Amino acid sequence: MTSSLRLSFPLERLKLDNGLRIVLIPDRSSSVVAVSVLYDVGFRSEPEGRSGFAHLFEHMMFQGSEQVPKGEFDRLLMGNGGVVNGTTAPDFTAYFEILPAAALEIALFLEADRMRSLQVDQENLDNQTAVVQEEIRLNVLNRAYGRFPWILLPALMFDTYPNAHDGYGSFEDLEAARLEDVRDFFARFYTPANAVLTVCGDLQPDAAVRLIERHFAGIEGRRRPRLRSFTEPIRDEVRRSRYRDVFAPAPALALGYRVPDPIAHLDQILALDVLARVLAGGAASRLEQRLVHKEGLVTSVDAWIGEGQGWAGPFEMRDPTRFQVSAFYPRASDRSRIIEAIDEEIEAVTGGLEPGEVDRVVSRVTAEYARKMNHMLNRSLGAAQFELLYDEPGLLDAIPALYANVTARAVSEAARVWLRADRRAELDIVPGGGQ
Repeated sequence: MTSSLRLSFPLERLKLDNGLRIVLIPDRSSSVVAVSVLYDVGFRSEPEGRSGFAHLFEHMMFQGSEQVPKGEFDRLLMGNGGVVNGTTAPDFTAYFEILPAAALEIALFLEADRMRSLQVDQENLDNQTAVVQEEIRLNVLNRAYGRFPWILLPALMFDTYPNAHDGYGSFEDLEAARLEDVRDFFARFYTPANAVLTVCGDLQPDAAVRLIERHFAGIEGRRRPRLRSFTEPIRDEVRRSRYRDVFAPAPALALGYRVPDPIAHLDQILALDVLARVLAGGAASRLEQRLVHKEGLVTSVDAWIGEGQGWAGPFEMRDPTRFQVSAFYPRASDRSRIIEAIDEEIEAVTGGLEPGEVDRVVSRVTAEYARKMNHMLNRSLGAAQFELLYDEPGLLDAIPALYANVTARAVSEAARVWLRADRRAELDIVPGGGQ
């Protein structure tokens, strides 16, 4: 077991009468603040026939509110030295800003006004539908590997609509969205009781609370929607799919494995994340060494948990989620050798790890985590994510120590139990024209 890197971020946690959860993280080291608002709704909550709606709605949140006309949200924040953005994930939608500490009240006013009184009209809806469609053209339809693996792999691994459908959405579903859908979605999910507000940075907690109460306390406290479970059984079978990508210059392969509920079994998720890094976490990892450097079968290989790589991947989704290994390779004839090598390395891990192998990975991942959390916006988003999904923003401090508790035996057991070749998905990208 490695000695744990210790973090100590002061946290203050409170809740307004309307149900809004608040986390404050004072840090006087720099005169900036990061503000994040996470709503407990994402791709998996959108109804059938409205694929892509959660992401479309994210765009609509920038189209004006009762006191802030269209275009003024960005103008006011950027005019005060701020940076603003939003993102839609399977289980939440996040809106965030980082700006000078003196401008904190502007950010709070803007977030509160759109939480209270989003203003939408048909022109805005049509305009943002076109914007999202263009985003899909650029990022998915007209881009090599645009669907790989984040759209294609869940569709292969899962059976239910919430888990299997394309969160970007089809053009037909996006065009079918009506103003009534937007208003209903806002009324149901964009309530204070379904949101978390975090502020990190150069702040005095008492003064920050007074500002938050001034702008958010008067928002109507509508009932929080019932939290749905999207869990589905793990199938004892191999699922295979081939997708021809007209823009892809070379083949690609993704293997997907179901993993345990991240919220209920965080210890196992951390062991699996260490396993992902043992297998394909940089130049010294097993698959990188074997497939790239020694055998020259692939140009790159990666492994991770969740929607995307990075510090947040293991912590950004409820059940079900996935462990995935992906590889890009030049010769289609090498596919079977690549899969055989991956299976051999997984099997080798089940038999034990080299002395110090887990310690090296844990040291690297905790150092990476600490660097990421040194950025106030990452800290703000991280605390909001832990509050929303785990009901425990204190995990922000605890993560390094939890990683340090991961043992070689736990990593071997995770490989044995969860990375089974007889119950995985195998997704192939075939390059070239024609479907």
